[in-house]
Amino acid sequence: MQRRFVTADVFSERRFGGNPLAVIFDAAGLTSAQMQAIATEFNYSETTFVLPAADAAHTAQVRIFTSTKEVPFAGHPNVGTAVMLAQRLEAAGTAPLERLVFEEAAGLVPIRLLREAGVVVAAELTAPEPLSIGATMSCADTAECLSLAADDICDTRHPPQVLSVGLPFLVAELRTREALRRCVPVAAAHARLLPPRDTDAIFAYVRGSASGELHARMFSPLDATPEDPATGSASGATIARLALLDTAADGERAWRIEQGVDMGRPSLILGRTEKRGGVVTAVHVAGHAVRVMQGTLEL
Repeated sequence: MQRRFVTADVFSERRFGGNPLAVIFDAAGLTSAQMQAIATEFNYSETTFVLPAADAAHTAQVRIFTSTKEVPFAGHPNVGTAVMLAQRLEAAGTAPLERLVFEEAAGLVPIRLLREAGVVVAAELTAPEPLSIGATMSCADTAECLSLAADDICDTRHPPQVLSVGLPFLVAELRTREALRRCVPVAAAHARLLPPRDTDAIFAYVRGSASGELHARMFSPLDATPEDPATGSASGATIARLALLDTAADGERAWRIEQGVDMGRPSLILGRTEKRGGVVTAVHVAGHAVRVMQGTLEL
C-alpha cells in the first residue's frame, strides 16, 4: 500500500523557516493507528491526513496528529494543508479555487486562499470555535513552568489562563522580550500543573513596539514538542482574548505575531479579529507555506 505525501514549511515564505508539516494525500483506508504511526515517524509537531468529505459541499475531511495523539484543530496544519492541497488540485486541472472548507473534529474550518502571480502561496483560516476562557494559573506557577521569576509574568491585562478557539493553551503575557528569550520549559512542572487545567501547552507572549504586534513562544514538552516554531491556534486564541479586552465595542483589527525566532526558525503569523457589540465574532489566522519535500509512503 502506498500513499503520497508532501512536507511544507508553514508561516514562512522560505524553506527551513516556519513550522514543518507533513500532509498525507489520499488517506482513505488508513486506520487511526496507522495515521498515528505515520505522524510519529515524521516526528513533526503535526501531520495531516486528507480524506473525502462527509458532505459534498465541503472540500475534505482533515485529521491532525501530533507525534503522540490526534488533536481536534490546529493552525499551521490547516494553512499548510490548504496551500498544498490547492496547488495539487490546480496542477491536476481543477479551476482556480478561492475557498476551501475542511471538516475537522472541532468543526468546520473555512479557508480563504491567497495568491501571488496567480499561484496559491498562502491561506487564511477562520477558527472553528468562538473564544472560550478556562482556568487561570498563578504567576508563580506559570513562571515555574518556564524557568522564570514570578515578576517576569505580567497579569495587569489578564492572568495566565487557558484560552481556546479549537485547541486549549495556557496563555501568559510576559513583561519583556528578554524574559521571553530566557524561557526554558520544565517538563515536571508542566506535568503537575497543566493537565488539571485541561491543557498541556503554554503560549507565552510579549507585546511589540507597534500596535497589534506580538512576539511569542510555545512550549509543549508533554506532547513531545519542547518548543513549537509557529502556533496558529494559540495565536488565534490570544488575539481573540486581547480583542475582547479592547475597549472598542466594534471593529476589525489586524495582528502580527512573530514566533520561532529564538529557536532559529523564524515564523510570521498574520491575525485578524472581528468584533461586534463587544463580542469577538470571528478570528482569522493567515500565513504562507512553501513545499519542501514530496514522496511516497510504503505501508
